[in-house]
Amino acid sequence: MKLFLFSILVFLSSNIFAQESTQKQTGLLTGTILNTSTKEPVVGASIVILGTVIGTATDIDGKFVIKSVPIGTYNIRASALGFLSMIKTDIVVSVGKPADVRFEIMESSVELGEVTITTEYFQKSPDVPISVQTLGAEEIRRLPGGLEDVVRAISILPGVAQVQNGRNDLIVRGGAPSENLFVIDNIEVSNINHFGTQGASGGPLSYVNLDFVSETSFKTGGFGAKYGDKLSSVLSIDLKEGRTDRLGGKATISASQFGLNLEGPTNENGSFLFSARRSYLDFIFKAAGFGFVPEYWDFLGKVNYKLSPKDQLNVLGVVALDNVKLFNDTEEKRFSNSRILSSDQTQFLGGVSWRHLFNHGFSNITLSQTYNGYNFVQNDTTLNPIFKSSTDEYETSLRADVLFQLSKESEITFGALGKFVDFNSNIILPIPFWTNFGQQLTANSMLDTTAIKSAGYVQLSQLVSQNIRLTIGGRVDYFNLIKNSISFSPRFSISYAANPVLTFTTSIGQYHQAPSYIWLVTNPANRNLNYVTVEQYVAGVEYLLRSDVKISLEGYIKNYSDYPTSITRPYLVLANTGAGFGGSQDGYASFGLDPLVSSGNGKAHGLELFLQKKLSDVPCYGLVSISWNETKFAALDGVSRASAYDQRWIINLGGGYILNELWEFGGKFRFATGRPYTPYNPDGTQIVSAYNSNRIGANHSLDIRVDRRWNFERWNLITYIDIQNIYNRKALDIPVFDERTKEVKQPEGTIALLPSIGVSAEF
Repeated sequence: MKLFLFSILVFLSSNIFAQESTQKQTGLLTGTILNTSTKEPVVGASIVILGTVIGTATDIDGKFVIKSVPIGTYNIRASALGFLSMIKTDIVVSVGKPADVRFEIMESSVELGEVTITTEYFQKSPDVPISVQTLGAEEIRRLPGGLEDVVRAISILPGVAQVQNGRNDLIVRGGAPSENLFVIDNIEVSNINHFGTQGASGGPLSYVNLDFVSETSFKTGGFGAKYGDKLSSVLSIDLKEGRTDRLGGKATISASQFGLNLEGPTNENGSFLFSARRSYLDFIFKAAGFGFVPEYWDFLGKVNYKLSPKDQLNVLGVVALDNVKLFNDTEEKRFSNSRILSSDQTQFLGGVSWRHLFNHGFSNITLSQTYNGYNFVQNDTTLNPIFKSSTDEYETSLRADVLFQLSKESEITFGALGKFVDFNSNIILPIPFWTNFGQQLTANSMLDTTAIKSAGYVQLSQLVSQNIRLTIGGRVDYFNLIKNSISFSPRFSISYAANPVLTFTTSIGQYHQAPSYIWLVTNPANRNLNYVTVEQYVAGVEYLLRSDVKISLEGYIKNYSDYPTSITRPYLVLANTGAGFGGSQDGYASFGLDPLVSSGNGKAHGLELFLQKKLSDVPCYGLVSISWNETKFAALDGVSRASAYDQRWIINLGGGYILNELWEFGGKFRFATGRPYTPYNPDGTQIVSAYNSNRIGANHSLDIRVDRRWNFERWNLITYIDIQNIYNRKALDIPVFDERTKEVKQPEGTIALLPSIGVSAEF
């Protein structure tokens, strides 16, 4: 701690010197402006750096270059005749590399005059008018306590609950951790986290390198027919293209990992990105004498090549390697490790995308493969195996999407998806296992299964008058491993702009999700399961207080049906599984070892208030989100109980202030009421009648962050100090029963105050 305080003093004392040495330094601003519907370049569009007299216009390819821009953080406006103008915030110009900005601007069907400026900071795609938030890479990077992690950044948005401190198990509007879809450059991925939970979407840390992220779009409900097979949310991640001027890179050491990035041109028509990162937590854990030592690597590579003015090819590959080492040299470590379901995991995604532009539209065809290899093991205190599971999941996909602009007022999108699934698993529960509720489980199965998934969709977005837009669509999904293999999902939304600053929106839709593969293979009877179904109703109002400040209020109702529920454990519905590290403590519930039937149902409803200020001429930014939610599920016994992830109130406050081109200060406060759990008897058992009847206390924490930039002649340095939970309040979690002391205790390893320093050298 003394070294940490000394680092802060050194960090602060350099301010005056650094300011004087960088006053005259400049950087390069480049970018592209495209039509959001057709992806065609917008020629002759105007680019202005707000707060300056600096500007230019796009060339025949929709590109622009502005040289000798003083270093700093800027807002950039793009405008063109016949289009709605748009402002991109948080554009950092430095000496190390060009700041590259990509605009996709919408055509204007009517001339609204100067009042259109009120929408420049907050624009939405016609196909997603409600429950969507967009974040740029810089907004994610500087989030205090976010570890520069894409998933952690969205956890402070409205309607999102975090199950456990230090994990990315997202609970969106009362849904389960298995109900979230990730899409990276048009490739659907089941999970983007290291040490992920099989059949769900959580884990401790994302493997997506934020340095290569252009923008994220997070949809918490009401999303269109293009996306399916998930019930609650879609996180779309668009990756950047590599720099085209010269070879460059970045070396980083951050709170949990170190790594190296490289990027540059391949030739005049293409560029590449590459990164390799490794955690160093294993060194810290070993030095601290922990018995549980995690280690991970991840690699990302992307190449883009322009085949012609209307054709572009993108190739993407990502590999994540996770390994856990258990040291059992003492009795205490053996006992601690006996509570852990450890996992060695390998993940891979790779794909080739071809985008073709045609008159009034474009097509995108993607061939991809994803792989998840899980190796779970849990031993008792004598190091004998309690549970083993080894699984390989392959998905080979071919996807085609087409957007055609019928007129300035309407566009139609349609597409199809086909997946070939190869799934093999070996699950062993060698000794009959007794749950805390008194049921006996056993498993010894080796399965090798193939399956087919496919889908088709169509959606029309129509501006029916100057201020009313309708979006209607439908989606058909097919999965041959379940009894009722076909589902149809209709979607409808309407948006009404009462005036340029006030908009009302509502959405109605049905969503279907196939049961997780692991649930279907562990017991042959589970092939009789149906699609899980949810009917969603969302209504909201949004008001622009000023051009850079918006406030919105949304309410939603979600009615669940056909959720898998256990016959052996009639209180258990699988909506209550999939978070945390799992294992014997929750009776291996997320693996679906039980015979299951589609008899579960539930209801979630809530309200979300959201206030956001974008960075503008006022050099501060921030958000406030207040969410209230109630979620209940009923399993086979028909008793409606609070969901295991039911957090009634969640309050987030985050923001920051940019002092100048060198210094930035940020903070984040989070408050969440406690989630339910089942109390213990004195002997460590639990009673079904008390299932989810108790709640842990509320959790809250304050994180702060200070960023300092250093600009040299040809490279720049970014340093930061990030302190999580600055007032050192230990997070509360679901209590566990200690077999040795016969006491109920808080889990070990709960993080209190956590300071970290990050350093990145960009060249």
